[in-house]
Amino acid sequence: MVQIAFIGIGAGAASALLFASVASGSPIAILLFYLAPLPIMIAALGWSHWAALVASLAAAAGLTVALGGYFFFAFLVGVGLPAWWLGYLALLARSGPAGALDWYPIGRIVLWAAMLGTLVVIAAVPTLGLDEDTFRATLRKGFETIISQRSASTPRGDPATTGRLIDFLVGVIPPAAAVLSTVINLIDLWLAGKIVKLSGRLTRPWPELADTRLPPTTSLLLAAGVAACFLPGLVGIVAGVFVATFMVVYAMVGLAVLHFLTRGMTSRGLLLGGTYTALVIFGWPVLLMALFGLLDAAIDLRARFARKGGPPSRPGT
Repeated sequence: MVQIAFIGIGAGAASALLFASVASGSPIAILLFYLAPLPIMIAALGWSHWAALVASLAAAAGLTVALGGYFFFAFLVGVGLPAWWLGYLALLARSGPAGALDWYPIGRIVLWAAMLGTLVVIAAVPTLGLDEDTFRATLRKGFETIISQRSASTPRGDPATTGRLIDFLVGVIPPAAAVLSTVINLIDLWLAGKIVKLSGRLTRPWPELADTRLPPTTSLLLAAGVAACFLPGLVGIVAGVFVATFMVVYAMVGLAVLHFLTRGMTSRGLLLGGTYTALVIFGWPVLLMALFGLLDAAIDLRARFARKGGPPSRPGT
């Protein structure tokens, strides 16, 4: 238990430093900020979820001492608790047939990451306003302040264009923040798994991306979210955030299908590399991957392809 406490404190210190690095404003600091959940997840996968919980609390406490009480809750809600919970789920298992362990499915972990990304934004909503008008007005004021500060040393642009830009940001930022939180947590969890596996401390066989499948109820949740988007007020805004994160989840399933279908192909590396490059550079291909994932959920593309003598089952992602 003493070792777990020391590991947790060390991981918490690393996570707090990564989180606080964003204050410098440099591009590399933003990348380090995105890695803030990584030490907590490493502690969870390599030692136990108790070490990750200690790391979350230690990091939050350290940031409180250094930067103020607001950061205790900001870190816990935005970074610490989601990282701890995903690490906990990754090592959750139950006894299966013949004593074999049945590990928590990777698809459910991906779904949890999306729900946590949505909850992070929902938790921030009361700080901006308790109704739609106040919420949007607060966001607008914040963006106006940022743009005015940046334009102080540069020529002013067209006010109408600036207004349209601010309107666009007010509508896009809430779902974009949830999507970014979801993606960052999943990338950090993947990195943590790889790091802990290299150290020999990973007790779970790390799942392949090609095997990612969502629970059957995910489609119903997405449909309910789309319907709720038409409701007025903050409910509609929150529903939009929910739908955005779930579309990212289905995009990941689409990538899993692509990984499965390209097994055995000589040009597999080129095809996957091109797909990921297009996703990073252009962004919009994520919609195609989401449609691919929705199609797989509807007709099970992988099972159909396997029945027709599809790609060989071989190790890989």
